[in-house]
Amino acid sequence: MDYSQQDITYIPGVGPKRAALLGQELGIRTVDDLLRHFPYKYVDRSRFYYLHEITPDMPHIQVRGRILRFNKQGEGRNQRLTATFTDGHSSIELVWFKGLRYIEDKLRTGTEYVVFGKPSRFNGYYNIVHPEVEEAATFASSGSAGLQPFYNTTEKMKNAYLNSKALQKIIFNALQAVPRSDWPETLPTDLLAQYALPGLKDALQHVHFPPNAQVLNAARQRMKFEELFYIQLDILQQTSWRNRHVRGFVFAHIGHYFNTFYKEYLPFELTGAQKRVLREIRADVDSGRQMNRLLQGDVGSGKTLVALMAMLMAVDNGYQAAMMAPTEILATQHYESLSRMTDGLGVRIALLKGSTRPKEREVLHEQLRNGELHILIGTHALIEDTVQFHNLGLIIVDEQHRFGVEQRARLWKKNDTPPHVLVMTATPIPRTLAMTLYGDLSVSVIDELPPGRKPVHTYHYFENKRQALNGFLAKQIEAGRQVYIVYPLIQESEKMDLRNLEEGYQYMLDTFPQYKISMVHGKMKPAEKDLQMQRFAAGETQIMVATTVIEVGVNVPNASVMVIENAERFGLSQLHQLRGRVGRGAEQSYCILLTGYKLASDTRRRIDIMTRTNDGFEIAEADLRLRGPGDLDGTAQSGLPFELKIADLAQDGRLLEIARQAAMTLLEADPTLQQPAHAMLAARLRKMRNKAFNWSAIS
Repeated sequence: MDYSQQDITYIPGVGPKRAALLGQELGIRTVDDLLRHFPYKYVDRSRFYYLHEITPDMPHIQVRGRILRFNKQGEGRNQRLTATFTDGHSSIELVWFKGLRYIEDKLRTGTEYVVFGKPSRFNGYYNIVHPEVEEAATFASSGSAGLQPFYNTTEKMKNAYLNSKALQKIIFNALQAVPRSDWPETLPTDLLAQYALPGLKDALQHVHFPPNAQVLNAARQRMKFEELFYIQLDILQQTSWRNRHVRGFVFAHIGHYFNTFYKEYLPFELTGAQKRVLREIRADVDSGRQMNRLLQGDVGSGKTLVALMAMLMAVDNGYQAAMMAPTEILATQHYESLSRMTDGLGVRIALLKGSTRPKEREVLHEQLRNGELHILIGTHALIEDTVQFHNLGLIIVDEQHRFGVEQRARLWKKNDTPPHVLVMTATPIPRTLAMTLYGDLSVSVIDELPPGRKPVHTYHYFENKRQALNGFLAKQIEAGRQVYIVYPLIQESEKMDLRNLEEGYQYMLDTFPQYKISMVHGKMKPAEKDLQMQRFAAGETQIMVATTVIEVGVNVPNASVMVIENAERFGLSQLHQLRGRVGRGAEQSYCILLTGYKLASDTRRRIDIMTRTNDGFEIAEADLRLRGPGDLDGTAQSGLPFELKIADLAQDGRLLEIARQAAMTLLEADPTLQQPAHAMLAARLRKMRNKAFNWSAIS
């Protein structure tokens, strides 16, 4: 009997109404769901205080004593109930504003209680508002003693008296009800022994009701390991299946196009990192297996050149290549730069956008079907069913986190044999996040800037430096450079932000009447937005006032200054991406972070990191530590493969590596999990996959 899959309705203290609420609010429907709703913090309930020890700065206090008397005051909704509570030496008031009838029915004078809550001072006397009160006789056996767990709940649950304490009691009842023999283990015994992990029943018991910190730590490590192990097992098993069953086109030789480009057209000597990545790609496409590779590189590191040379490998072997970008501007820039770099080489490149005219589309589609076109660059338009290739051998997906999994998969199916896939990102991804989000991809990193590129100098200014900043901007523009001024646009305060942007635009018009100024934000019509961006790119305007729509997609080598207004409202990753809009030419470039005077400690850390380093990977690791994986730019759209309930990628990197290695070793011995000892793993994986989409088909 698998007790973990039983309906929570039948747990003492739940019932149909509470079961429905737990399912609706937290997705808790089975005992397993309930016991994997882990506490978010613990409070030490082993210590008892005397009332005379209370000080105003105490976060909470626990005392033992009796209620001497009750006193009800006020009328209707303004009623409150107070109780005078004594520990035998001193007294304190307990105060309730809600649930007065329940309190009156439940509590009695003369009975010994344990009271727990936050003390506050009013009119010179201490009180505790809405304390937890429990009979001393049952305190030790109810799960309240020791480290008390606290659980996340919702407003709707609290209104139905299903708060953290109520959840604690329900979880306590669930754990008491199950015999150890009825609780199925979820990890093989050899893994438990190898890593000295406690069994599942003990781990769950101690995660929720730990007798001490040491036991709690061991239980949390076990549950974290299990969570990370199953995620890695899923990723690696699907990758293993693909490597065994999905054959890839073989790009057997390097031919005319690649060699001619390398010898005669290369705009500058490749960096060591670019050469290394090209060797990795070459090994993939010559292996007979389908390539699935993630190429990471900071803005300006030369990813596009590597992508072009990979596409020339495909063309040399009789295959077509496609490159998908998230915006029309970025797609157009790729088309123009690749066409310029290959001018005279004989490679036929075309551009397909949503705005491409029907007659142009007809010609393009025909040339694509008959193989005349070698390389197609475009936006989401590439995934339309009408776009059919003669022989698609390689897909490049730029700024891949901007595309949904389903969109990428549709491009992947443009050939009977899946084409090779190279996904690129200028958003450096911390190692732990890459192992989870993109664990089924091989990872390449370009960690050198091309020759001639200078690191951007970053400075932090407070508002009082604005006049000096204006003088600096004027000098840069007089020297022939261009300037970005970026304002935040946060959805929750969109109206206010747009007003700030418009006021900022007017301020720049008043301050620099001698210069031409563009303004761009996401609420503009696409055609108007593109026109303003193109004017700036062409040098017709000297200043671009914008929101973060320019974060990805504008390549203006002549722009040398990025001013970020209200920089305290941006995350590290976004600040770094914005900074990457400058420093793309030979001139020294600058990033100015403008903030108010009052800065939170996290904000100061972000600003310090930005002014100290240009290393995108160092910044990404710091961002993960400061904000957690769910907030990192782009990850919400891609989605973690499964919700992490207890593990933390910012803190548990080493444990993730151990779990990945354990999964790898197990699959080397039993790739399809056919051995009897691994039946539990196969069953749990099937259950997990039923809850999640097959995200790893193409990441």
